[in-house]
Amino acid sequence: MSILLATVASVAVLTQYFLMIENRVAPIFETTIRFFSFFTILTNSLVAIYFALSLLKKKSGYLSIIHKPGTLTAITVYITIVGLVYQIILRHIWEPTGIQMIVDELLHSIIPILVIVFWYLYEEGISVTYKQIPQWLIYPIIYLIYILMRGHFSAFYPYPFVDVGSLGLSKVLTNSAGLIVLFICMSALFIKLGKTIKRR
Repeated sequence: MSILLATVASVAVLTQYFLMIENRVAPIFETTIRFFSFFTILTNSLVAIYFALSLLKKKSGYLSIIHKPGTLTAITVYITIVGLVYQIILRHIWEPTGIQMIVDELLHSIIPILVIVFWYLYEEGISVTYKQIPQWLIYPIIYLIYILMRGHFSAFYPYPFVDVGSLGLSKVLTNSAGLIVLFICMSALFIKLGKTIKRR
């Protein structure tokens, strides 16, 4: 299943990049930067890398983090957030067709579900602790800081709920705080579920 997830995530990300380049409204370099400014793209790339590296059985050295309890849960939280935010907030704002629709469903629906299933089957939930949550927040916090800083200079914001130009800084900071709370709650939920599943 690791091979499947690594392959599907890689193909979906690469196809989305090709589609974005084909339909670009900015130079290739700027389009590429914008491409990697989407949390969806970064997180699906992270999924592809994680599952590719998880095929390596080496459990020592700098790759050992791949096999440590909690890493899979963090990845699952990130990709679950991708799915939830899309389904609740973003799905209604556009209607992709053709290949774009297929890629869209892969990135936001199918891959999140597959990762959750993998997590359910293989994470050592009993060994994951709530103390790990602050470490897991580093990624989304750095991401939010990055897109807000870059948006300030480029006027490009990847998502409408972080568009300072349209909403104002105060509203965007409130939205960002809400997202961080969502990350914390989802992290705690997965940890709780993981411990319950293993106990059962």
